[in-house]
Amino acid sequence: MSRRDIIMDQQGAAAIEFAITAPAFFIVLFGIILAGLLLWTQFSLQHGVEMAARCATVNTNLCGNAGAIQNYAAQHAFGLDPPPSIVTVATQACGNQVTATYTFQFLTTYFGLSSLTLNAQSCFPK
Repeated sequence: MSRRDIIMDQQGAAAIEFAITAPAFFIVLFGIILAGLLLWTQFSLQHGVEMAARCATVNTNLCGNAGAIQNYAAQHAFGLDPPPSIVTVATQACGNQVTATYTFQFLTTYFGLSSLTLNAQSCFPK
């Protein structure tokens, strides 16, 4: 095989291109998945506190005390199954205020983050 044939040979070019671009592609793909999971967790937590604040005002038979409101918020945080202890209930000037604090655990600590604290708050007028 001559030198010209070796230089012009393109066998394995696709494998080399894949090896160069694949790490960046998989990092971006993993980041998109993680960002989606983070947003879904935040929205689920927010939904739970909004439903609990509304229940505290509208349906006092079901949500008559702080423990019932905390359980209701935890049950309506779809897909999370958080403990009711992350939810706090208070009566404010705006009405019944429900607040939740949840620690989101990242799947990896590769970028220096192991967890992120998410907060959700809702106040429903009386």
